[in-house]
Amino acid sequence: MNEHTYVAIMAGGVGSRFWPASREAKPKQFLDITGDGRSLLRITFERFLKVTSADKIFIVTNGKYQQQVLEHLPEITENQILCEPSRNNTGPCVAYTAFKLRAIDPEANMVIAPSDALIMNEMLFADNINKALKYTAENDALLTLGIAPDEPHTGYGYIQFLGEGGADGIYPVQRFTEKPDLKDAKSFLKSGDYLWNAGIFVWRAETVLKAYEQHAEEIYALLSQGMSCYNTDKEQGFIDEFYPQTPSISVDYAIMESAKNIFTIPAQFGWSDLGAWGALYGESPKDDAGNVIHAEKVVIDDVHNTYIRGPKDKLIVVGGVDDLLVIDEGDVLVIYPRSREQEIKQLRSRAGEKFGERYV
Repeated sequence: MNEHTYVAIMAGGVGSRFWPASREAKPKQFLDITGDGRSLLRITFERFLKVTSADKIFIVTNGKYQQQVLEHLPEITENQILCEPSRNNTGPCVAYTAFKLRAIDPEANMVIAPSDALIMNEMLFADNINKALKYTAENDALLTLGIAPDEPHTGYGYIQFLGEGGADGIYPVQRFTEKPDLKDAKSFLKSGDYLWNAGIFVWRAETVLKAYEQHAEEIYALLSQGMSCYNTDKEQGFIDEFYPQTPSISVDYAIMESAKNIFTIPAQFGWSDLGAWGALYGESPKDDAGNVIHAEKVVIDDVHNTYIRGPKDKLIVVGGVDDLLVIDEGDVLVIYPRSREQEIKQLRSRAGEKFGERYV
């Protein structure tokens, strides 16, 4: 493990498409979504212990979740938790992290990744990350792991890479495309030179801050004012004042679409973005009828291709249905077609407006 290797895990979202399991008070990164007894945050943290030591893993989250992070990750300190006072997307989040890590170590080489990805082959994942870290340590490069697509998915961003310019499995990136329509997604899949954008980035803190200074001047100007505050008792006060003033923008739009020094590693370590119930259904073992059941007391009859989740002490009886989501969280029960799972986010908003915040 290189002494200059750091990891930042982004864990500040609310996971609204995983409602009603994911709530504002306890979002999906703190839930045992996979059923193995660990939260998604804990799984991600343990995955990165193959890359660096616990004292060099940082968590970027909303300030209200600081205590929950410490409960799930007792190995880390409060200084390893970056508390955002507002949700301004990943652009300001990445810049804040880079400023903080560069203040700790001017040679910091960092990985920044979401807390909700499912990785099937963690050893291959670690190999890819270490290859990326070696490259960015030696080059002024912004590097992203791209996932070889197996379907024309319209919910992911795409990375077009230049196959003829690669060396040692690392290729220059020609462009990023955010969530295309189905026609373009099919075209991308057919071309063979597009990858899914997994949102897993590797770069030196100094390199990415140069990109912000050049392409996202407003974010850089605001957060660079805190250089004397990072990793001191003045940091949180500075962030509470200046971070909400940053524009709400993704790191892709902020710098990746404009920078020229972008590279990618086409990865095949078994990745799934657990953005919604359908992704979890797709990656879970199924019975002979195509059902996924995450509940202990269940009676089913003539049920096919359905996801069922319920409390341990509740009997759930389901019959004569196909392709449904049946999610029982005790105080909220959702029964909805799997094919319309993207509508759950809007249903959550309607439920909150009608019955109050306790249900969202």
